[in-house]
Amino acid sequence: MPGIQLYDKLLQFPLFQGMGRSELMQIISRTKFNFMKFPAGKRIIKEGDKCNNMYLLMNGTIRTVTASDDHNYIIDEELGAPYMIQPECIFGLSQRFRSTVYARTDVNIIAINKKEVVNLSETFIVFRINMINFFASQTQKQINLLWKHRPANLKERIASFIIARCSHPAGHKSVKIRMTQLAEELNDSRLNISIALNSMQDDGLIILSRGMITIPKLEKVILATK
Repeated sequence: MPGIQLYDKLLQFPLFQGMGRSELMQIISRTKFNFMKFPAGKRIIKEGDKCNNMYLLMNGTIRTVTASDDHNYIIDEELGAPYMIQPECIFGLSQRFRSTVYARTDVNIIAINKKEVVNLSETFIVFRINMINFFASQTQKQINLLWKHRPANLKERIASFIIARCSHPAGHKSVKIRMTQLAEELNDSRLNISIALNSMQDDGLIILSRGMITIPKLEKVILATK
């Protein structure tokens, strides 16, 4: 990838924003980038794999498939470029990927080895500050979820359950879950869950099929249940 094109691509990611041209050109000349291509349908990352690289989705669309600890339900998300794929897994208590990732379309990805990420953080203060801000923001968002007002009705509780488990609050999502399981998760009856889900379907927010809740646009669900 030509340097000037890579320069423009890197600026789309939060870790490189605010950097001057000279700094970015230094990074491009000194850093070992692994350029990867995956065809549509190809698995990129498997849940539980050791996270030794930071993956930057440069173009195309991926699917992330995340299962609950007991594997009783699964959330499938579509995410488009530019996107950093589970960057929080590269450091911390658990350094293994939480989700399985597939290429939904043909995709191009840049992988930056963990040692290179550490070197970038040590060498470039803007990169280091951006990384701290990124992880701090993620932590704050998770903490804020705990302090939001209690949902007023069951439809809001269902929406909140899904939103809290998605990586990005927009786009296409699929939730593979039985109504009995969702009822158990929300401490309600299967009948009430069925009534609420069918109401959301009537509102055009979701599409129901056997054991599956499809959400064409999560942002519509968020707006409708505020």
